[in-house]
Amino acid sequence: MFSYYQESKSSPIMAPMTKMAPQQIFVIRNGEKNQINIEDLVVGDIIEVKSGDSIPVADICIIESSNFKVDNSSFTGEIEPQRRSAVFTDVNPLETKNLAFRSTIATEALTRCAMLCNRTDLKQDSENLARPVLQREYNGDSSEVALLKYVELSIGNVSEFRQTNRKVCEIPFNVTNKYQLSIHEIHTNNESEDKSQSYLLVMKGAPDSIINRCSTIYIDGTDVEMNDYWRNQFNSAYLEIGKLGERVLGFCDLHLSSSEYPYGYSFNMNECNFPVNNLRFLGLMSMTDPPKVAVPSTIMNCRSAGIKVVMVTGDHPIIAKSIARATNIISEDSETIEDIAERLDTFPELVNPRNAKAFVIHGNDLGGKSSAEIDALLRDYTEIVFARTSPQQKAIIVEGEYNIINKEISRSMLCLACQRQGAIVTMIGGSISDSLAFRQADVRVFMGAISLAYEKAEADIMKRRPRDLQHDRLVNKRLLLIAYGFIGLLQVAAGFLAYFFAITQNGFLPSHLFDLRKLLASDDVNNLQNSYDQEWVRSS
Repeated sequence: MFSYYQESKSSPIMAPMTKMAPQQIFVIRNGEKNQINIEDLVVGDIIEVKSGDSIPVADICIIESSNFKVDNSSFTGEIEPQRRSAVFTDVNPLETKNLAFRSTIATEALTRCAMLCNRTDLKQDSENLARPVLQREYNGDSSEVALLKYVELSIGNVSEFRQTNRKVCEIPFNVTNKYQLSIHEIHTNNESEDKSQSYLLVMKGAPDSIINRCSTIYIDGTDVEMNDYWRNQFNSAYLEIGKLGERVLGFCDLHLSSSEYPYGYSFNMNECNFPVNNLRFLGLMSMTDPPKVAVPSTIMNCRSAGIKVVMVTGDHPIIAKSIARATNIISEDSETIEDIAERLDTFPELVNPRNAKAFVIHGNDLGGKSSAEIDALLRDYTEIVFARTSPQQKAIIVEGEYNIINKEISRSMLCLACQRQGAIVTMIGGSISDSLAFRQADVRVFMGAISLAYEKAEADIMKRRPRDLQHDRLVNKRLLLIAYGFIGLLQVAAGFLAYFFAITQNGFLPSHLFDLRKLLASDDVNNLQNSYDQEWVRSS
């Protein structure tokens, strides 16, 4: 009975594992990009590998890449990620830069083994093309898909525009630069220049990073110098959109001079032989990325169970705060220092920090803080949001702890701060940027829908070693007490219950069982009366 109960409880747990989707990858066949299971790959397939992916099934030869690095530590022992490109550099397969080996991790940037990287493409099948724009399926990042759908709804099909303005160079987005850059051929109306002999540099990314690279702004068809007035206008607009909790992207461009960058110029994304500053700011675009319906109630359940939820994100503090409020990470009745300052119509510096229950802090502000100050921050506030955190800091092991070699905070540093207070830290991650904290956390959970192969290899349910290796055994007093004192008693009770039930079915109630065995064994007793006054006669 007990075994059946245990099996019935385990079956629902194991059932979802049998339905887990196999690992998939983007492959180019017949000029079209499709997502397939890795077991369907064949020799000669052209595949796309992006940041955080594990090289699947077999070793690959790189045809084209952009700032591509892999973690080769398991093969060569080199701790730092190694750069890879399409250039053959050594006869030794372990040393040449145009090979990436199976099971190694793409730790930086985006690589594609055939086409330029980081492009959202419409799935080219007749059924998909016949659908309305909002119902079509695309290959690419969800944010890129949202932007592409918006543009197609505004100006129509972008395929012809892309073909006319061919992309010649691209730097994919990464958490260090916080921007994506591409250079395209453009047709010019200037009679002194031939068509397709000039280039346009376009950039999108984090608005605060984009605005710092711009020297002019596009206003009503005219380029205007970027001054304090327009920067204040930008900050006001960014603040208003951020309060809505929407994700914001900034856009800028630059027409490259045909005299400095003539047609056929060899752009090198690794050496960056083109300008990335003094650009023209074009504007902002925002998109809604609402949290799942169950998230707020889940956060409340965690809090009622004594679990402290800390939000660590790379988003702007304004956006992070709005998302935290929408998900109950910051409660409705909680105020931050900025909220109190706004209510009292004063400066945040004049507010007593102890009056705030919640705290939102920029990652850069923690650069000069000591471990004791960070510990006090985690101890004094029940609701904390760390915004604009940079996960790319290098960390070294010194006396069993990580020391951060950077002014900015990292997620692994926060894990250590929580662990110093005796807390068991669970890290939930969804990108390559969380890998350091994943390794430092006690319990590691990856977000299955969007997390990367880099995290899946690190994720587990239990990492903490036994507290006492001398006494914490597989069989201990607690296990024996449960096995014999609790489960054993249940088994004994079940056995007696089955025995009494069988005897009662034959006419003998439990109250008549005393001395019954002795009477049955006695030769002097020839007949016996049961509980229902029925006589039992000894057979001759």
